[in-house]
Amino acid sequence: MIKSIFTDFRTLLIVGIIFVATIIIAFTFKHLSEKYIKKLVLTKHIDPTSYVFAKKVITAIIYIIGISFALVQIPEMKIVGHSLLAGAGILSLVAGLASQQALSNIMSGFLIVMFKPFKINDRITFNQTYTGIVEEINLRQVVLRDFENNRVIVPNSVISTQVIVNANLTETKVCKMIEIGVGYDSDLGKALKIIEEEIIKHPLHLDNRTAEDIQNNVPEVTSRVVALGNSSVTLKAWAYSDTASNGFVMYCDLLRSIKERFDEEGIEIPYSYQNVIIKNPEQNNK
Repeated sequence: MIKSIFTDFRTLLIVGIIFVATIIIAFTFKHLSEKYIKKLVLTKHIDPTSYVFAKKVITAIIYIIGISFALVQIPEMKIVGHSLLAGAGILSLVAGLASQQALSNIMSGFLIVMFKPFKINDRITFNQTYTGIVEEINLRQVVLRDFENNRVIVPNSVISTQVIVNANLTETKVCKMIEIGVGYDSDLGKALKIIEEEIIKHPLHLDNRTAEDIQNNVPEVTSRVVALGNSSVTLKAWAYSDTASNGFVMYCDLLRSIKERFDEEGIEIPYSYQNVIIKNPEQNNK
């Protein structure tokens, strides 16, 4: 009886030590790996996506190994523990405990990291609805930070099947289309020249011409008449900036500066209006 109690206590003690050691090892590895990844990003400017994903996978493996060693100490659970350690029962155990969707998320996460349709810190749009900066890619989900500082949580299996617009896949340069309508009586040549001048003098504007274009005197900014509407002539110009955020700032500034120049130069920007006629019933009765 005493021997049995002593054996049970010894087993619980060993299991407890293994659990504590596993937690300590996992947290230590996580802390050191995060410092190492930050150092690589700051000094060598590497892409942290693969490293962050590998860190999460290794942390999960540490927990699995720790739990396996703990299970081996319990007579009734020795078979499960040995199966986990040998690796033969991992897939069947996960399949029994997790849903098919969870397994799909894990596999999709590996494919995202492997083929890299996007990386951490990329600005992406998916499903033509959600736009944000990729903050994290883990075993289950992708975390995006939108422009209102909200976090959009997307399962890996969902985002991997969507059409994704990646603003940073090969370069960060962005083209903003400045589209403005002017009146039919306006001087179109003058209006186009004003738009081009305002774009060129903006500090965030980027000259997108190649050396050959400059040698051939290709204009720095291209502007065109693109539509004849019911009440206005639509003008469009293409303005480039180095990043999406700078491009948005430039776009907003240009709308204002072009409007102010149009006002100074007498270029009309038409707008819709309605005439409201109110009838007086008393006058109709006279």
